[in-house]
Order: sequence, then structure tokens, then C-alpha cells
Amino acid sequence: MRETDPAAPPPWPAPLPLFPLQTVLFPGGLLSLKVFEARYLDLVGECLRSRQPFGVICLRHGAEAGPASTSVQLEGVGAVAHIDEVDAEQPGILRLRCTAGRRFRLEGAPQRADNGLWRAPVQAVADDPLRMPGPAMLQTVAALAEAIRRLKEQGHAPFAQPYRLDDAGWVANRWCELLPVSLAAKQKLMQLEDPVIRLSLVDGFLRDKKVVVG
Repeated sequence: MRETDPAAPPPWPAPLPLFPLQTVLFPGGLLSLKVFEARYLDLVGECLRSRQPFGVICLRHGAEAGPASTSVQLEGVGAVAHIDEVDAEQPGILRLRCTAGRRFRLEGAPQRADNGLWRAPVQAVADDPLRMPGPAMLQTVAALAEAIRRLKEQGHAPFAQPYRLDDAGWVANRWCELLPVSLAAKQKLMQLEDPVIRLSLVDGFLRDKKVVVG
């Protein structure tokens, strides 16, 4: 689901609270989190009360938590995560199921508050324009549909419905979540503003690996 008019400012907290992770979150993707640190438990409570998302951004370098946390470098673009479900499996531990929304770009250096939470001023990045996959990409679209079918047969549901196989950006994003490529490569793909170029790069990778032939 597309969030809002690109010209309208999204209803996000300012500055946006950040959850640095060793992952790249793509718009429309699903994110499962196990939360147990006090600062992030506080963040979840704040988001639930305000019904607002938090930002997920990839750790480029350094350890974000623990005694070894030092020289932290964050990527410049992330995506907001909307909390869909919360399960308190035991005291002090929450399991979250989130759906990724719009991308954002850091507009200033992230700052760490006294409680350890990162916050930063951000600028929303417009949603991918709706572009249909071209004829040359139809095999890649069909391969994703087949991957979804097989995963569902195995009891896995890695993607949120509805499945938008007629949307180049959606198809590219879902493939990016599945591909065994580096975080740096996924970050570059996520930041691309043209969904057709993103899908074209994915298509080239799949053909090189013989996932798509022809």
C-alpha cells in the first residue's frame, strides 16, 4: 500500500527514532524483531502509544550494542517500520511483526540520547512510481511467482499480501530480499530511485546465476 501523497509530509516523529540493524529493509517488506533491550522496549511502547513508526537503518560499520560498541557508522537511507503485531512471550521480551513503509534519507547526523536510542532528522523519499515490468522482465516476474508458490507449500509466508506482480518496484524489492548478495549491494539497490533499473539489475543477477534462463 502506498502511504500518502509524495508532496505531503508523512506523520513521523521528528526527529525519527532509529533502530540500527544488520539488514536492509525494503518498502513493503516484512520485518520480525525480538526486542529485549530496555531502550528498544521503551521505543516500542512509545510507537504503540503514538501509533507512529520507527526507522530501520542498516549498520555500515561497528557494533551498535554491547561493550564493543564503537565507531558506529549508519547508512544514509533507511525505511520506516510500522508495527502490526506485538507478542509478549515472556516478561521483558517482545516479538514484533512489522511492515516496511516509505524510505527516508538522513538529513543530519544521528544523535544518541541519554537512554541510548538513536534519533535523526530525516527527509521522506518518494514511493517508487508505479511501473509495469517490461516484456524482457516477464520471466523474472514468473520466477518470483513460482518462488512464492514453493515457499507457501513449505509453510513460509515471507511477503505481505497483496502480491503486486504487475509492479516493477514490488517485484524488484521482493527479489532483493531473497537474493544472497551483500548488505552493501542490497543497500545500493534499495536506494535506487528508478524501480525499472532496480528490476533490471536483479534480472541480470538472476540470469548470471541461471535462475532465469532464456
